[in-house]
Formats: sequence, structure tokens, C-alpha cells
Amino acid sequence: MIRVMLIDDHPVVRAGLRTILDGFPDITVVAEGADGTAALEATREDVDVVVCDIQMPGMDGITATRRLRAADGPPVLILTTYDTQADIVAAVEAGALGYLLKDAPEQALHDAVVATAAGRRTLAPEVAGALAERMSRPTEALSPREIEILQALETGASNRELAKMLFISEATVKTHLVHIYQKLGVGTRTAAITEARERRVI
Repeated sequence: MIRVMLIDDHPVVRAGLRTILDGFPDITVVAEGADGTAALEATREDVDVVVCDIQMPGMDGITATRRLRAADGPPVLILTTYDTQADIVAAVEAGALGYLLKDAPEQALHDAVVATAAGRRTLAPEVAGALAERMSRPTEALSPREIEILQALETGASNRELAKMLFISEATVKTHLVHIYQKLGVGTRTAAITEARERRVI
């Protein structure tokens, strides 16, 4: 029997996942929590797999995954609605063995939990595609800071506003923008945002 801990800040989502997973004869949900801090309890409980969301109040799923792996805790299966390259790469680099989207079929969820418990990596097809695209173009990969700037650009912030938001100079903002444009092969803010969305970077 595979013992699962559910970590999601939405009680309704946790209840639904518990019902689905407990419906399988080889899986049982033994614990749950609303943020990454609760996930760390898995190191002190008899848990085989932690099924964890990414964005949550308090400690997020990426940080929780990293800390669980550092503590030699149980493997983590990320289950989320977020499918950007930034989130996927961050989760994999943090040590997540699996990455599945919440609209996945119930059987896919079952198979992912089983694979994760066995120590096998499992990625949703669209997630694997996004990760492969990112890895196939390493020279074009955006840095975390560049992705942060792109996300801020979506709000329509000016260079001055970006500088204040990120606690850097306007000159540094301009330098980052030049690098972003070069990596994305574009020449304007609007084009950069459009291209980044198409690549699922933001």
C-alpha cells in the first residue's frame, strides 16, 4: 500500500484528491496539509509520496520539495495548474520526481503516484515537452532575474517602476531587457511578452 501525504491550500481540492486516491486499492492518503511547512512533517511520518501544489501561502511547493530532498524525505509529485517552463524547471531542479497537471485523468494520477513511490520520474506529456524545449535551447535560457522582469513587464511597468520593484538601477533594467530581447529574438516589450508566453516561460 502506497501511503500519500496531500499538500494543497484548497480544502476542496484536497478532499477531491483524497476521494480519488483512496478509491484505488493500492493507495491510501495518510496525511494532508495546507502549505509547504506541513509537507516537512513527512520526514517524521510513514509517508511514501508527497503530492504537493506549487503556489501556496507560507512555504511554497518548490521550497518544500527542496527541503524534503535535503532531509532525505519521501519523493515529491508536483500536482498543479502551473505549466510554465520556469515552474517546471524549478520543480525538477528542486528534486521533484513527478510533475502533473490537475486536469490529468484519474488513471494518470494513479500511475504518477505509483511511479513516484518507486523512484521513477514521471512528467505529464505537455510538461515533458516544455522541459525538453527548455533543455534544447540552453544558450537561450532566461535567468530567474530575466523571468522576473518579464513577469513585471506584463503589468505594464516602466523601467523606473521596474527598477524600484526589483531594487536595481534603471541602467541595470535596460541591460536585462537587452539580454531578454536577444535571447527571445525580439525587439520590443510587447513582442518579448508574447514570445515568452508562447514558450510558456511566463
